[in-house]
Formats: sequence, structure tokens, C-alpha cells
Amino acid sequence: MPIPSRRAPRAPRPCVAVLAALSLSATAFAGAAPGHRPPPDARTLDAVEVQGHRSPIDAERALTPGGVSIVDGDSFHQRPVTNLADALRYVPGVWVESSTGGDAVFLSSRGSNLDATGYDGNGVKLFQDGLPVSTADGNNHNRFLDPVAARHVVVARGANALTYGASNLGGAIDFITPTARNSPPAQAAFAAGSHGLWSGRLTAGGVSGDLDGMLTLEALGRDGHREHSRQDRAGLYANAGWRATPALELRLFASYIDSEEELAGGLSRAQFDADPYQANPSAVSGNFQLDVRTTRLAGKAQWDPGDGRRLETGLSWEEQHLYHPIVDKVMVDFDGPGPMPPVEVFSLLKMTDQRTAGGMLRYGVRLGDHDLLAGIDLADTRETGGNHRNDGGRRNGLTGTIDNRSDSVELFLVDRWRFAPDWTLVYGAQGVLTGRDVRSTDIASGASRQLRADYASFNPRLGVIRRLAPGSEAFASLGRLYEAPTVFELEDDARGDGSTLDAMHGTVVEAGLRGASAPDGAAAAWHWDVSLYCARIRDAILSVEDPSAPGTSLSTNIARTVHAGLEAAVGASFRPGGGAYRIEPLVSATVNAFSFDDDPVYGDNDLPAAPAYAVRGEVMYRHASGFFAGPTFDLVGARHADFANRYRVGGYSLLGLRLGIERERWQLFAEARNLADRDHVGTFSVRDRAAPGDAILQAGLPRTLHAGLRVRF
Repeated sequence: MPIPSRRAPRAPRPCVAVLAALSLSATAFAGAAPGHRPPPDARTLDAVEVQGHRSPIDAERALTPGGVSIVDGDSFHQRPVTNLADALRYVPGVWVESSTGGDAVFLSSRGSNLDATGYDGNGVKLFQDGLPVSTADGNNHNRFLDPVAARHVVVARGANALTYGASNLGGAIDFITPTARNSPPAQAAFAAGSHGLWSGRLTAGGVSGDLDGMLTLEALGRDGHREHSRQDRAGLYANAGWRATPALELRLFASYIDSEEELAGGLSRAQFDADPYQANPSAVSGNFQLDVRTTRLAGKAQWDPGDGRRLETGLSWEEQHLYHPIVDKVMVDFDGPGPMPPVEVFSLLKMTDQRTAGGMLRYGVRLGDHDLLAGIDLADTRETGGNHRNDGGRRNGLTGTIDNRSDSVELFLVDRWRFAPDWTLVYGAQGVLTGRDVRSTDIASGASRQLRADYASFNPRLGVIRRLAPGSEAFASLGRLYEAPTVFELEDDARGDGSTLDAMHGTVVEAGLRGASAPDGAAAAWHWDVSLYCARIRDAILSVEDPSAPGTSLSTNIARTVHAGLEAAVGASFRPGGGAYRIEPLVSATVNAFSFDDDPVYGDNDLPAAPAYAVRGEVMYRHASGFFAGPTFDLVGARHADFANRYRVGGYSLLGLRLGIERERWQLFAEARNLADRDHVGTFSVRDRAAPGDAILQAGLPRTLHAGLRVRF
């Protein structure tokens, strides 16, 4: 669908809109009639996946004055979910796309990672059961988690990730592992679809008195919707628990994942128009791949004596081996048509080993009207290995070694004070101390380079939650954001003079409404979650044109940028005439206003990569027999592919169809995506100044059919 071009608003305007909304919210708070104080466990249901019971996850969300979404892992068995983009489809404020349908995805939350060197995938901290998966410097390059292995996925956007110890722009995502105590004792799931997709998952577990255990074996394969985009993945996930006392539970986790994924590379405009599903020829000849083997061990202890106190602590260890051919031979014929053959001047195959040790501690206590939570996160990462010349996906000589280290300590303290009936004041702060040590050696010259830097910050937060009615509340907050550069960004500094980049920092203001109405016979039941936010950022780490190598980009600090937006997830359940069926619409909408702020080079240009808007939804017919069916839709606005705003990628609209049936022991689903088979750009690489001949475009899914079955024993 063609989208008309738009002129970027001046940066302060989105913030003015948010401040106006805050003022209106404050007026609404003041004018609302007082009511009785609700019990702590009676606030709101989740606006993305409606929960049937109050859990600690829901209770924590209800005490957060900002956008937090909880996705129920059971919903992943009612539709095709094979990567993070599928799992977070209906989470507003988060833009996730896979270039080939595999695990390698582009992830951005509230405008994070809108960079020309998006290698790191940073800006969002990933956790598994509250323990870090992102490296100590914030790097997410090597892997994203398998969402189908999660019982719940918690998405805390922006400063709302305070209780995870995070202060970065995009917030945090936590994947909660299922256990034998909250899952069927045995189940099997199978799926197949277009482009050679197949997957299988077998789970067995059980509970015996105070002991429980669960083991899952998983395998997945796909040819991919583009040439040279095959993936093969196998995984093992296990956990075991011991309830040492009624108040104390100990749990161990282990996982092993072996993923081999081909990368198709970007296309120029002409190549895309000729065949959007072809691979870049250099990706084939250079055999571009992202192959990662991951081993992870973790342990957690949870003490909950039931008197308003709760202690949770854990340790994790993760090792990753990366094999990553990513640049084909760059050949130069120095003497033109002369007798000397072309000479290889550059190619790249990256092979590294990465080890991350992590720890966390959370202590919560309820003291009268105060609900206090304190915590600490620890992480230490070391990456060793080197860069090699790439000969068709094979190593062809070591060109340089790397020995990168990073560490981080993040502490936080937050108090949720119910200072009046229906009012909760949320105030606290996060402190971060993190270090970087980057060491590299060029084999040809023997030259060594070392960059070291320490970063520290104190990041306060203040918010308020106002209960408006049973199951409905308004919130507003003000907080500080802070994110230090990754080791890759330090290595890629545009200055190259041994100095180090500054950390990104800024303030964010947010206001919103969330809640759910209780079902009432034939009346509609609604649930909603709406947030309006604006972040003013200083020293954002982006990329600029490398003057010595036009067409390439290097990292630098940008004085001022603005990240503002609207995030909304709204759903309903209608029972016409009180019959045996329901109509359930669900819409997730995001409006983005990300821009430079009076920059000397870029003015008030839009930041690239994020669409102007993204609306995704479905309208499901659900019968009491368990049958469901309905259309799905995607409406995505235009994006810029460069900081100069000279290269525009048009928006698109897609229509799909989903149906299935659910019984007590089994579920069956089928889904068709992009029924009209419209060619569209899914992801692309960002440039400082892009041109039509730049190979940056990657096609989204064509018409695709998936089907799956889950059986519970």
C-alpha cells in the first residue's frame, strides 16, 4: 500500500503532546470520585493476553506506572510462532522483523537500535527467568531466545524495566520458563508450512512430592522464503525443582541450542524489483551464515514465607560459539586491464567464543501501605576469537584477534506507596556501574589497540497510579534513561583516536490507561492498555558516514534526539444474543515520532528503520465447541532507510486468515499470511545517505501457509 511521504515534526511537539496528556490525566485524577482501596491482588487484567488468575507477574505489572505487556505462552500454540517476531506480534511499541523468517531478527523498542551498524541488536535487555541473556555490554547479536520455550513473556518498555535493573531506551524482555508444576505432564507439538518449514517439540515432566522436573526436545528446519535462507535448529531445555520447605523452592535450568542459519543479504532497488526473494550474489558466493551453539546453566532460589516478604536470587552461566561468514571477497584490480589479476582487499568471517556469567537478587517486603522492592543484577562477559578472511564460508587465514571484556552492576530500589484510597505513588532509582575493555591485534602489522572505559549513572524514577474503577486505572511517570556503548560501538568509533564514546542518557515522560471490564452476560468485555510517551535523548549513539570509506558508517554521539510515540492494545469479546459463540477483535497499534533535534547535519529529520505507524490485529469468531476462525491484518507505514531521509521505503498492508479448534487434550491451527501475495520490504540495512543502488532491502514473507498440532497427554 503506498504511503504518502510526511514531513518530520519538530522534535519538541511530541513531547508537548505528552505533557498535555499528563495535564489532562492529572485533571481526571483530581476529578475522579474517591473509592475504597482495592485489595493488592485486584487491579487489571493483561491487555495483550487476558489472564484468568492473578500471578506475581500480573501483580508486579499492576504496580508499574507505564507500559508493560504480558504474553501467555499458551497462545503460541494457536498460531504459527517460530521466532521472536511471531511471538511479539501483538505487543505495541515493539518492532520485530525477521529478514528470512529465521531466528535472526531486527528488534527495536521505543526507537532503540535505529542504527546503521545494527550488528549488536542492543537497546533491549533480554532475561530468562530474571537472569541476564544479553551480554554485560548490552549486546544481543549472537542469539534471541526461542519464545515457544517460554510459559510467559514479559515486555517492560523503556523506563518501566526499572524492576529488572534496566535503564536503557528499549526496556527489557523476560522469558519465563514453564515447569512441571504449571504445565501438562507430557505434550507433543508439530508444525509444517510453506518454504520447507517443519518443527517438532516433545515435552515430558512430572511431580513427585517436593520434586519436579521437565525435559523438552525441539527441532526445526526451513528452506526460507528467500534463496540462501535455510535454517536448521535443535534444542534441549530442562529444569528441575525442589520445594525444600513450603516457603523455599530451589530450581535448576539447563539448555543447549545448535542453530545454523544462512543469510540472504540485502538487495538493491533494481534487484528487489526483479525478484525480491533472490539472495544477494555475494551472500551465496560468500556463504553468509549465522551459526551459534549455546550452552546455558542457571540456578534460582525463591523464598516466600507469606508475610509480605519475598526473596529471589540466582546465578547463570552461558557459553556461545559463533561462526559467522558475513563479507565476501572484495576484489580490486589495481592495474585495470593490465596483466596483474584482481587482488582481494577485504573479506570477513568472524569466529568467537563468548562467555557470560550473571547473577540477580530481588527482595520485596510489604510494610503497611508500602510495597518495597530492592534488587541487584550482575553480569560479566568475555569474548575471545578473531576475524578471518572468508573463502566461500570457510576460514582462509586469520586477520585479527579480539579479546573483549565487559562487566556491569545494576542496583535498584523502588517503593510503591498506597498513600490514599485508590492512589499509589511509585518512586525509586537505579544505579549502574559498567566497564568496557576492548583489545584487538592486527595480524599483518602486529599493531595492537586497546580501549578502556568505565560508565556510572544514578537514574531516578517517579510515577503515580490512580484506580479509576474496578479493573481500570490511569498512570503517569517521569524517569531517566541511561545506556553505555557496547564494545562493538567503541571499536567502531568514528574518531579512531583512542577516545571513547559517551553514554546515551535522557529523560522520559509517560501517561496512560489500562484495564479490563468484567464479562456481564451478553454485554461486551473489553480490555485495553494505552501509553503515550516522550523521551528526550542526549548523546544517542548512531552512525555517520565514514569520510575515508564512502558508503560505510562509524559510531558517534548525536547531541539530541527525540523518541515519542503512542502504544495501544485494545481487545473485546462480544457474545451476540448470549449465544454459543463470541466475536473477539484485537488491535495492537503503534505510532512513532523519532527524530533528530535541531542537529547541525540532519536538522529535524526522522530517524530511520522504524515505521511511522504499525497496526496489527485480528477478528476471531470463537464457538463454545472450541472452533475459532477469523481474518488477520497488518498496516505498516513508510520508513526511511537513511539519516539523510533521501531513501524512503513505502508502507504496506497485508491480509491473512487464521482458524483452528481446541479440545481438552489437543489443539489444531492453520494460518495463511499475506493472502494477496504482496511484495513488500520486511527489513533493511540503514545508511547515512542511501542510494537506489545500495544493496540494503530484504523481502518480507510472501503468501505463506502454516499448520500445527499440539497434543497433551
